[in-house]
Amino acid sequence: MNNLQVKTRQTPNWIITLLAVACGVIVANLYYAQPLIGPISADTHLPLASAGLIVTLTQIGYVAGLLFIVPLSDLIENRRLIVATLAVVICSLVVASLTHSANFFLITAIFTGLGSVAAQILVPYAAHLAAEGRQGQVVGNVMSGLLLGIMLARPLASFVTDLWGWQAVFILSAAITAIMAGLLAFALPERKPSPTMNYGELIRSLWLLFTTKAILRRRAFYQACLFGAFSLFWTVSPLWLAHHFHFSQQGIALFALAGVAGAIAAPIAGRLADRGWTKRLTGLVIVIAALSFLITHLATDASALSLALLVVAAIALDMAVSGNLVLGQRAIYSLGNEIRGRVNGVFMAVFFIGGAIGSALGGWAYASGGWMLASILGLSMPVIALLYYFTEKNV
Repeated sequence: MNNLQVKTRQTPNWIITLLAVACGVIVANLYYAQPLIGPISADTHLPLASAGLIVTLTQIGYVAGLLFIVPLSDLIENRRLIVATLAVVICSLVVASLTHSANFFLITAIFTGLGSVAAQILVPYAAHLAAEGRQGQVVGNVMSGLLLGIMLARPLASFVTDLWGWQAVFILSAAITAIMAGLLAFALPERKPSPTMNYGELIRSLWLLFTTKAILRRRAFYQACLFGAFSLFWTVSPLWLAHHFHFSQQGIALFALAGVAGAIAAPIAGRLADRGWTKRLTGLVIVIAALSFLITHLATDASALSLALLVVAAIALDMAVSGNLVLGQRAIYSLGNEIRGRVNGVFMAVFFIGGAIGSALGGWAYASGGWMLASILGLSMPVIALLYYFTEKNV
């Protein structure tokens, strides 16, 4: 089925719902290890200062997939590509659950990230299905599923670890991902692109797109800064909760549930972007991201007030990141259907590089200077984005 046939037929709501759930299930694999870096590091004998590498290497694998796999969605049939990448995820999760070697676990983390880019094939796929004028709404709905997956991954991983150990997290995820791969293979309509270039030309065109599309560069940089702060926060906060507030894995899981509230920003941002509010909302969410770090310093002891402020910060930061993500994707998808897969790959690759930097800096900063140093680094990222935002002239 070609693009025109898909676009001229009313897409059932259940397919959009399936895409949203699938994105959540797939992308969660990037984040299960984030609250578990303590027990995983202990079991694999990985030093605490290097614990951030668990998340960082997963994100590096994801970036590689965004650059070299996602562009294939503009070249080959999308459903087949999605199922193939999910097979990589399933295999890497099974191997991760069986290893006790730090080096081997870090290698599986790269492949987990590499295969999880299936989610970023599904998002522009959803935009292809959407009617004109509703792309922001559809992308926002699918992204809300993806963001719920990100935010639920952390508490789910902590709950399962508390009951059965961290290895069970990866076994369960492999089983759920396999079921989802089967559903997608059965239910999704075909999307066969009409390629005008071969794979080598496709990859070389990524740099050209980045250098010639100002909207793409700007939106990717905004999201890289915010996602770097997000990754730093969620890499460090489980350590801070365990050491400063003496939380168990179950307590850390309950804290992580607070971030789920941030997913409500995605569909709202999508609808407001369709109304032309992109620029104003972008400035607002960047400011909210910066304030989320500042409020944690209003009280720094182990009191209930300090914990409450940390919860508010988690919700605010997650809302800012999820809202800005949808605003960015709505903007870059307007660049054209024929380059949507590549544009999405470049956009995601740039901002996940920001996330990888944030995760790596978070582990190092916490080991070196505790929450104070980590939060200062986290605050600096949205501040840099805000300074860049002030140079924006067009919506």
